[in-house]
Amino acid sequence: MGQNDLMGTAEDFADQFLRVTKQYLPHVARLCLISTFLEDGVRMWFQWGEQRDYIDTTWGCGYALASAFVLLNLLGQLTGCILVLSRNFVQYACFGLFGIIALQTIAYSILWDLKFLMRFFRTSWAQL
Repeated sequence: MGQNDLMGTAEDFADQFLRVTKQYLPHVARLCLISTFLEDGVRMWFQWGEQRDYIDTTWGCGYALASAFVLLNLLGQLTGCILVLSRNFVQYACFGLFGIIALQTIAYSILWDLKFLMRFFRTSWAQL
């Protein structure tokens, strides 16, 4: 009987906890899903010069085009995060964030980086 009482108490506690936190869980889940984009957008804000100089050096495209690329990245990520968190135009925000991933993959030459690909495949194999 002692184990049944313990399980009953645990279930009651879980039910009470879920009743209190149920309204906050969707917001926390959305924040967890977009946390990488939020972090990257904030980092771009604080490292504006370094990001712009990297793109300018890598592409050789000039100050204006490099600044425009970093601005597009920054606004795309932060706007997408705000839209997802506010539950407005979520589908379009997700498409926009996916577009930012594709743009960064090409711009930062991640697709052809052997070290990145090996890390990706190692992680994928470990999950199988």
